[in-house]
Amino acid sequence: MPELPEVETVRRGLEARVLGHRIVATEVDHPQVIVGPPHLFQRNVRGVIRRLERKGKAIAIELRSGADSAKSARYLLVRLGMTGQVTVVPREHPVEAHTHVRLALENGEEIRYRDIRRFGRLRCCTSHELESIFSGLGPDAPAMTNDEFLTALKGRRTPIKSWLLNQSRLAGVGNIYADEALFEARIHPLTEAGRLSRREALALHRAVETVLRRAIALQGTSLRDYVDIEGNPGRFQASLKVYQRTGERCRRCGAKIRRVVIGGRSSHFCPRCQPRLRRSRPKSRAKG
Repeated sequence: MPELPEVETVRRGLEARVLGHRIVATEVDHPQVIVGPPHLFQRNVRGVIRRLERKGKAIAIELRSGADSAKSARYLLVRLGMTGQVTVVPREHPVEAHTHVRLALENGEEIRYRDIRRFGRLRCCTSHELESIFSGLGPDAPAMTNDEFLTALKGRRTPIKSWLLNQSRLAGVGNIYADEALFEARIHPLTEAGRLSRREALALHRAVETVLRRAIALQGTSLRDYVDIEGNPGRFQASLKVYQRTGERCRRCGAKIRRVVIGGRSSHFCPRCQPRLRRSRPKSRAKG
């Protein structure tokens, strides 16, 4: 599933290629990927692309039509789901199978949305609706401060791996980068989130930032379906230390990478670099 680095790569690619261009026509070939009535989506997704922003795993494309006023703005919200792809191609380029939405630009190119499993969603919304959607997400992972990170961890009894995947706590991190950040910080994925020491928590925060920055620099991770807007795969998969490397040797210590299921999600870790520490809760003092 595309995570923050993949989505940010798509956002940057779109910004470089389509910012300032006008969407003149919208075609929906499969309504399942559209939130709301497809005919309203087709009518409203028009105008000049003025800005592209991202929060977590979602991209919001600001569209302006008519007078240059904020009141005329609409936002195309794109969530790639598991297999969603956004590419920019000449209009005459052959349409690939599973292409569900095409946005025609005035310069003869098209923004195309392709999604084999159709778990991704496109939605046209107002600024108020977008604000409501984004407010349901936690702080964007690269922008979260040390204090915000420490505060969000306090009292949490969930495994740290599950906490990292909770988008209402920390937006943008998914299975790949949670595993890689926990390895970087030498923390076992079953460690209770609220029991991390301050030192461990800050090390994990740094690890999240470091891993995401490296992955963005390499245009994300392509294991199956993800490509950038040019149709090119990411390159971070060659740098993965633990994710989907069960049974292979740890590149740091040589131990075999293990896999455990946490909350229905596979987690990969090195048992030597990330030992599970048993930490008892402090006993309350007897009264009287």
